[in-house]
Amino acid sequence: MEEFIENFYGILDDTEKSEIDQNTDYKSLDEWDSMTSLMLIAMVDEKYGKQIKGEDIKECLTLENLYARIQSK
Repeated sequence: MEEFIENFYGILDDTEKSEIDQNTDYKSLDEWDSMTSLMLIAMVDEKYGKQIKGEDIKECLTLENLYARIQSK
């Protein structure tokens, strides 16, 4: 989970690292937008070799939920 949080933080530009943890509602971050969503999809493919879709991102509420979804793919 910690590695996933680090990788997620890596796609962000303006968010402080201290604001990101497993309970973060990532879609409520000020910098969250469609481009960040695409960067997340690319990061998951590159780092984990798994495919997620916009639907996966929409359905998950926290980074912990998203990580669990990725692991189940």
